[in-house]
Amino acid sequence: MLPTLAMLSEWHIVLALIILLLLFGGKKLPELARGLGEAIKEFTKAKRDITTNGTCQPVAPPAPTEPPAKPAQPPSVPQKPDDPKLN
Repeated sequence: MLPTLAMLSEWHIVLALIILLLLFGGKKLPELARGLGEAIKEFTKAKRDITTNGTCQPVAPPAPTEPPAKPAQPPSVPQKPDDPKLN
């Protein structure tokens, strides 16, 4: 058992439960407990799968893709000879 949990007395646990009840309400607590139970079940299932297979299966790297094509450059517009920008 964790040392920090061993230091908790009955009154600490009761006080924590009362605070949780006040924060989340009576209807939300069963939903939270159900979700926590499902998460623990999934975790233990994944842990069991890893130990029975021996190792975790590595994920394959993504397939190489072609580099993106260079964007087409806009055609240059020839300037008129009488354009003041040329002078």
